[in-house]
Amino acid sequence: MTTQPANAQNLNNPNAEHATLSETKAAEVETHPFAPVLPSHATIMMMGTFPPTADKWAMSFHYPNFYNDMWRIYGRVFFDDADYFRVGNEKRFDPERIRAFMFERGIASCPTVKQAIRETGNASDKNLTVVTPVDLDNILPQVPHVKTLFTTGGKATEVLMSLLETPPAKSTYPKTNQSMDYPYQWQNGNQIDMVNDLTLYRLPSTSRAYPLALDKKVAAYKAFFEKMGKL
Repeated sequence: MTTQPANAQNLNNPNAEHATLSETKAAEVETHPFAPVLPSHATIMMMGTFPPTADKWAMSFHYPNFYNDMWRIYGRVFFDDADYFRVGNEKRFDPERIRAFMFERGIASCPTVKQAIRETGNASDKNLTVVTPVDLDNILPQVPHVKTLFTTGGKATEVLMSLLETPPAKSTYPKTNQSMDYPYQWQNGNQIDMVNDLTLYRLPSTSRAYPLALDKKVAAYKAFFEKMGKL
């Protein structure tokens, strides 16, 4: 009995091979696992990109890696305590406490990426291929008082810029700790109200891979939240 290799059909049929490659590629597409946090009275909205793989999660919530400093920075900025959102001595943060805080302070959080492919299997923005960006037509009406978006890195800024009717040159993107007008226009044509006059701020990444001391990151976020009237 002669046994053919499993891919023999594909070797003889280029179309079948193409279909297999397409299926493999499709299988790599991941959907962002966490729903946005959208207090209806929020005035600012934090916008990152994509979380790490689930094996790196310390909780099922935005910025889930215990070694990402986002929630330590929030703890220090608002409560002068890096461990404010930590669960005791455990290596995890309390998502319900974070969510309650964000609703109390009127801070929304929504990723800029709905679907993506991890080209290297990790959460590195450098190797993240965006498949489906955030649908601001759907998000913004849920937070009608938001006038300021703030990104937590370069990739999120890049994604938001791509959503503008006339995307600006990359050289004009705001640098870290800078801002610019963000003239977003509805894309589906069904909106009646005007979009708020939005401003986009770019803040430092809270990943430890980003080469900036924690104290300087805390100072940057504190200055931003003070300017936004949250402190």
